[in-house]
Amino acid sequence: MQQDPTVLLVEDEPALRTGTEQFLRQRGFTVLTATSGEEALEKFAEADVIILDIMLPGMSGIETLHQIRQSSDVPVLILTALHDEPTQVASFDELADDYMSKPFSLVILEKRIRALLRRQQSVKKTLWRRGLASVDFAAYQGFYDDNDAHLKPKEVQLLKLLVDNPNMVWSRQAIIDKLWRDDEVPFDRVIDVYIKNLRKKLHLDCIITVKGVGYRYEAA
Repeated sequence: MQQDPTVLLVEDEPALRTGTEQFLRQRGFTVLTATSGEEALEKFAEADVIILDIMLPGMSGIETLHQIRQSSDVPVLILTALHDEPTQVASFDELADDYMSKPFSLVILEKRIRALLRRQQSVKKTLWRRGLASVDFAAYQGFYDDNDAHLKPKEVQLLKLLVDNPNMVWSRQAIIDKLWRDDEVPFDRVIDVYIKNLRKKLHLDCIITVKGVGYRYEAA
């Protein structure tokens, strides 16, 4: 069963916070709340999307967003009563995903949240991370510790096949049947070379050798 998306609502005004929280719960979201930037930093890792007010006591919303972006690309929608352009620019400089001015429509807020969640899901399908390794399957690029891992297209395809089928054992022949055309079939030991390269270039220990059979990807 699919879990309800979790929204972290960071708002210090009690009436607005309570009203928004109740509405989002009725619309099927799990809602966490925070009344300050400091409290938001303790809770943001649990959220699928964050609604962040700029005018907060102590640490501002902009500074809070800056801190979140040090370690997370969770979608963040900025809320503010400030209509001035510099505030909007500052929000996007800190990598906000969307922006709404107060007062706002709760119905529109819900639509914006769902749009951010959809966008995040489509990104997750093509972007894979494991430790310091990351691979963009759509762009055929891989990185380790932010350095280009110089992956070959077939290495990317092989990793995607394994990642898309966690804990399933693939024989060399099954991999060849999936990834190569009939007129370009390699020796089956080529698969061993690609696996070795993936492990080395991305420092992976999650591709497991199943002796006498093949390979499997061990999900985190």
